[in-house]
Amino acid sequence: MAHPAVLRNLIEQYETLKVLQAENGREEVRRRMDDLAYTLCVSTGTRDVDAALIAARHRLPGARPEDDSVLSA
Repeated sequence: MAHPAVLRNLIEQYETLKVLQAENGREEVRRRMDDLAYTLCVSTGTRDVDAALIAARHRLPGARPEDDSVLSA
């Protein structure tokens, strides 16, 4: 599992690019999102970006077992 600082950075990059992808859908944004999704999955031992985001958030300082990230769709 990656260091929490690395995970936080990956999460922030992915979420920022997700907004950009929704706004303009450029190819380079999609490719970078794919790269980040892959890195998140490898870093958390998951196979799906949503599961990777949840696992990464739970590794961050201050995460709680009842963190609402496990409840988001």
